[in-house]
Amino acid sequence: MRKFRAPMTAPVLLLLRRELRTADNAALAGALASGRPVLPVFVLDDLAPGAWAPGGASRWWLHHSLAALQADLAALGAPLVLRRGRIEFEVPKLVGETGAVEVHAGMPTEPWARRLYHTLRAALPVKLVVHETTLLLHPDRIRTQADTPYGVYTPFSRACKAQFPLAAPLPAPAHIPAPPYPPSDVLGEWGLLPQKPDWAGGLRASWTPGERGAMARLLAFRDAGLNAYADQRDVPGVDGTSMLSPHLAWGEISPRQILAVVGNGSDKFTNEVLWREFAANLLWHQHGLPETPLRPEFADMPWRDDPAGLAAWQHGRTGIPLVDAGMRQLWQTGWMHNRVRMVTASFLVKHLMIPWQAGEAWFWDTLVDADLAQNAASWQWVAGCGADAAPYFRVFNPALQGAKFDPTGAYVRRYVPELAQVPDRFVHAPWEAPNPPRNYPRPVVDLAVGRERALAAFAGLKRSAA
Repeated sequence: MRKFRAPMTAPVLLLLRRELRTADNAALAGALASGRPVLPVFVLDDLAPGAWAPGGASRWWLHHSLAALQADLAALGAPLVLRRGRIEFEVPKLVGETGAVEVHAGMPTEPWARRLYHTLRAALPVKLVVHETTLLLHPDRIRTQADTPYGVYTPFSRACKAQFPLAAPLPAPAHIPAPPYPPSDVLGEWGLLPQKPDWAGGLRASWTPGERGAMARLLAFRDAGLNAYADQRDVPGVDGTSMLSPHLAWGEISPRQILAVVGNGSDKFTNEVLWREFAANLLWHQHGLPETPLRPEFADMPWRDDPAGLAAWQHGRTGIPLVDAGMRQLWQTGWMHNRVRMVTASFLVKHLMIPWQAGEAWFWDTLVDADLAQNAASWQWVAGCGADAAPYFRVFNPALQGAKFDPTGAYVRRYVPELAQVPDRFVHAPWEAPNPPRNYPRPVVDLAVGRERALAAFAGLKRSAA
């Protein structure tokens, strides 16, 4: 019996998720290679079991990223179809509506999304073809000589670099042949943007979501920031980092595109790109990373229930200038300098002894670059319970960190104007000034007392693990 072949006018679906771009998109290239019309689709699935639904800042970014992608795809001839609902229901429904003969998609890395794609594969009447779109190298490709996943960053990065040079990024297509356009949701009706109150003014002033905005930021960094990156990346008062993280989080640019542009001689920056890769690998192999400490003894950590302390930290009212500046920068712009992220996280979990999961949840909701692997791995690293976290008992002193990396207080004064008139020598410890500012809170914890409390807790863990 002769096998039925669908006519070449039957389309394929391109299911977009965390690869919201047209260049270096292997899923798009695979769909085009079929020789059939391509229907790009984005499904907003807020209800997938176990899913970490996008937080408020990510939803703002997603709205504008999808709007930019809609315009880019329409210009190429293939408008983007929007649907809201469970992916395992909406995608098969679209297959039925359009007569699609295949579905092409990017490879998910989050455990819940991987489970969802297994469910989708079983629900589809056609083949689901999954492509690598978000990482430099597949997580199963980088393994130790004992054929185990890496748990330490430095040898992991060396193993990745042994695979260099990578293939050149794929160019964006000049045209995408499209089938008839089925019904689509209206992006503005999804309610991704804040309404009352509209807290996104600082985000709008700081960012240009979309593939074009991503490439513009990358080129600006290459031309103006790359050469000084190693020296300035830890200085929060200057624009010394690439600020590409939110574009990477939604796949508006790929890490392969980034490395292709920055070229050789950027080892420090390449290492940061590979740290992102390392976090994704941890999540790939450690499904409990967002909720459960990798070091099992930390399940017995004597965390404190401190709602007032948590609220002071969230709103930048701890009385510790560098911490407060970072938390206010986060609230205003949806982003925080990486050095300050480490300091603010350390203060929460060590000086205040509040569980790292509480900080992880706040960052998830307020960061425009919220990425499950990055967020979880970084919080576990700071808390001392994650991979490569030695010395796990290190406690950042935020006053000393401020004096070292923001010596004139330029960063602190930008976000904590109450300290504008405090002399430089006291700007990171205003409680020591002869006349402390009256409109700035006293520290919620004495730094020396908080440090000793944390070290005592770590010592208890070591005894119980012995």
